[in-house]
Amino acid sequence: MNTQLTSNQIQLANNMVNQQIGVVLNQQVLKDQNRQFRGTGGVSQKNRSSGFSPAFQDTKTGSIHLSRFANGRVAPMHILDGLPEVLITKRAASGHVSETLKSVIAGFVCEGCFYTREQAAKAVKSLQSETNN
Repeated sequence: MNTQLTSNQIQLANNMVNQQIGVVLNQQVLKDQNRQFRGTGGVSQKNRSSGFSPAFQDTKTGSIHLSRFANGRVAPMHILDGLPEVLITKRAASGHVSETLKSVIAGFVCEGCFYTREQAAKAVKSLQSETNN
């Protein structure tokens, strides 16, 4: 996969990340993002076959965490319950994560690189174009 980005693509990606930073990540935000990116490579169902895995990034530290179930197993979709405690700000009475730090965003990891949902959608579209040519 060609991971070279143009300066315009980098600027668009930075804008997307800046829009996400400051939004508390919770189940409703994840559902809203899934609706926004439905049918594109910005959701797990559409990018898994291209090698993407759901993940979270703490934009403050740059740390990347694969999405995991509470028991530590890697999850096939974005699950908040497996995040490290340091990224969690609130839990429901049931123990499930209900909020994260504002610096945490949902995205994907592919070949060791973190992609925002928008970046993943564009990368998958580009891969599909290359495959069809």
